[in-house]
Amino acid sequence: MPRWKALPQELDPRIREFTGQLRRLVDRSGLSVIAVADRTGYSKTSWERYLDGRLLPPRRAIQEFAEATGTDVRHLGTLWELAERAWSRAELRHDETMETARVAQARAALGEPGEEPPGERTTRLRVPPPPDPGGQRPDGPPGPVRRPLRPLLAGAASALVLVATGAFVLSLRGDGETAAAPSATSSPSASAPAPPEGVECGGADCAGRDPEAMGCGGRHAETVADATLGEAYVEVRYSEACRAAWARVSGAGPGDTLRIAAAEAAERGEVGDSGKAYTPMVAAADPKAPSACLVPPEGTERCTAG
Repeated sequence: MPRWKALPQELDPRIREFTGQLRRLVDRSGLSVIAVADRTGYSKTSWERYLDGRLLPPRRAIQEFAEATGTDVRHLGTLWELAERAWSRAELRHDETMETARVAQARAALGEPGEEPPGERTTRLRVPPPPDPGGQRPDGPPGPVRRPLRPLLAGAASALVLVATGAFVLSLRGDGETAAAPSATSSPSASAPAPPEGVECGGADCAGRDPEAMGCGGRHAETVADATLGEAYVEVRYSEACRAAWARVSGAGPGDTLRIAAAEAAERGEVGDSGKAYTPMVAAADPKAPSACLVPPEGTERCTAG
């Protein structure tokens, strides 16, 4: 019988339950990990990760596993779906934690030493005392000169004459037409809405940049396309706030190349020993346009539908 390692303490209860069920089914079937790998078409290394709770197996692997161990795939699939949701929530929390840390670092880097935080500054205004009846301020230069009243009255009378003349001219239009109102000009404030807090780029400005560093991940992103390519799970991640997309993979082999493409733009990322990677961003107005591809060092490129 296989001797299992203790599962990580921080593992979500749903993932822990699912992984424990996989272990029990392997024990009950009498199969070794190598035998499970042979019957499912997934490598021994991948199954060691699945059974240690370090990686969630793709749905196809669970279907093959159920057939190899004589298990009802519907019941096992239900546990997998619950574990998959918990795994996604854990990744989202991680992304949000990283995003919060990046925002805090950016604010600290941009702040000047000794600068008061916004909203806590105090502005002192000196309001001069009102002028005395003689037009003099107590400690200042002479106040404004009082203008004679007669020129003001003459100007007001002239304005009234102009208004009356305009009304008379309009009254001569017998067809009942009214003068067209001046066309409204667009307000400078009617510009594009500001991006959410923490988002550092948008559209073409995001091209070639790290989605995590630019604040486009976490709650601002969603998976719009995915595929199980061999043992790897590839996703197209899209951020409406950034109008950009990138590719993400888990369970890939070290040395694999991950690629994201949209229109004529493309970016690449290399997979390390962890089997996980993501690419820089490409600008994408349409979330259905990008596609993600995985290219082994020696093999054929396989892609999501895009």
